[in-house]
This record gives sequence, structure tokens and C-alpha cells, in this order.
Amino acid sequence: MSAALQGSLFDTAEVESLRPLGSIRRTALGDGAWIDVLPGWLTGASTLFDRLAAEVPWHAERRQMYDRVVTVPRLLSFYSEGARLPDPILYEARAALNEHYAAELGEPFRTAGLCYYRDGRDSVAWHGDTIGRGSTEDTMVAIVSVGAPRALLLRPKGGGGGGIVRHALGHGDLIVMGGSCQRTWEHAIPKTGKPVGPRISIQFRPRGVR
Repeated sequence: MSAALQGSLFDTAEVESLRPLGSIRRTALGDGAWIDVLPGWLTGASTLFDRLAAEVPWHAERRQMYDRVVTVPRLLSFYSEGARLPDPILYEARAALNEHYAAELGEPFRTAGLCYYRDGRDSVAWHGDTIGRGSTEDTMVAIVSVGAPRALLLRPKGGGGGGIVRHALGHGDLIVMGGSCQRTWEHAIPKTGKPVGPRISIQFRPRGVR
């Protein structure tokens, strides 16, 4: 059973809104990779979490893993280009990201993938978003987190120098992974035995990146 969501003491807004992106902070990771982080970008995140948890058509995926088929340890929902997003604030978030990153990205964010981490047993293993153009081109993936914070880890691909970068993301936090990040770095949300509440991440991507 999932732990109950406990809202942030610093985010008591019942109506969602977005803070200006001008205060977002960039960190260069090396090899042309970078991340932008803005804590609490989305206010009213607990209210949005409740709506998404109840209304999104979540499903569990099963994938081939070596000689057996396993259940992916999180629930998923994907909104392709042109699909209707599950909440109006997601249109506002995507539009704000498109405006802020237009010159640097050179194209809009078009798709939205949602992941529901129900408790500490749900996770995603080390990977880069390299299905499609992300395997050969610089791109961006913008992630908005609602619900309880979970650790997102980043490390250089192949175990190069730089060590592990860690961010606890939830309660409306935004992280944007850009440049060569999907090719030269990997990211993960590890399992944890600690009591953690549920979290939903919303990933905005350009066309042809998964």
C-alpha cells in the first residue's frame, strides 16, 4: 500500500501557479551536459498531485529483462504530440518552458510522460532518454515533480569522473536536463526502504525524444 501524501509546509496554495523561470539555476555537469533546477516552481503542487493520482489513466508496463518478463516498478501514462493533457496547468507549464528555452532548444516541448512512484519500492534504474534523437543529438528533458520528494541521481555514463549528483525532487520542483546530458550522463530514482510518500513526475520532451 502506498504511503499517504503529506503536503509541504511551504506550499499551502490550493490553486496552482508557476513562478518565473528567470531565477532557475544552471549547473554544468561536464562533457556538454547541464541541469537547471528551480525548487517550488509550481505552487499548489499537492492539489495537482491529488487530481493526477485520481484522474490519469495509469497503467503498469511489463518489459523483457534478459530471459524473463518483469513488471515495471512504477505506473505510467504517456501523452503523445497533440494529445489532450490531463490538467490545464500542464499546458501552462509547457508553454512557459517553451518560451524560456525557445532560443536554446530551437524547438518546442511536445510530449508529456507521467510516472507515478507509489512508495519506496517504485523506482527507475540508471538510464538516459536515448530512444530516438536523444541518442545522437543534444536535447532537453524538463521534469516537474509533485507529491513527496524522491531522490533523483545523476552520474557520468560509463563511470567517468564527476561523481554522483543528487537532488530530492517533489512539491512542484523543476529540473531540466540539457545539452549532452542524455548521452553522456545517466539518471535514476533508486528504491528506498525509508518511509516515503507517493510522487508523480511529469516529463516534457521535444518531438522524437523518449
